[in-house]
Amino acid sequence: MQLFYTIMVEMKKNSFWELIRFVFSVAAITFILMRFVLLPCVVQGDSMYPYLHDGNYGFSFIFTRNISINRFDVAVIKVKDEKLLVKRVIGLPGEQINYKDNKLYVNGVPVEEPFLEDNVNTTDLEIKLSENEYYCLGDNRNISRDSRYYGPFSSDIILSTHLFVLYPFKDIGFK
Repeated sequence: MQLFYTIMVEMKKNSFWELIRFVFSVAAITFILMRFVLLPCVVQGDSMYPYLHDGNYGFSFIFTRNISINRFDVAVIKVKDEKLLVKRVIGLPGEQINYKDNKLYVNGVPVEEPFLEDNVNTTDLEIKLSENEYYCLGDNRNISRDSRYYGPFSSDIILSTHLFVLYPFKDIGFK
């Protein structure tokens, strides 16, 4: 009986240490994922409608931002003490961005924006971006607070790109 008791005590000790190791492993993996790979975010407002909807919840990818930020990527941007902004990258560092009669021109060359609906209006503008600046706009330009309001965004406040929507389930997928 003493042997049985000793074995049970030893099993409880091993189980306890296995549980502790498991909890620390999960915490470490979660920390690494949330610090270097994924950024949880919630779309707030209709500035990206119809592409993204108010309340869409998902993860954006930090590591893709560190590889490169490309034209038309969906980006998550931190502006001062405000909540995260979700906008589309329109202009890249060093480019001349113009909107004339609702048409985008990059360095004087017309560029199609296939994600925009027909009733979206972009006011005429002209801006030359510096070497560390990105011009980002919402897809629903009529109501979006974006680079037209804040000015160009520097790369250090663009936290991540490529949003993967998890909820609501009808919208699940990469955006």
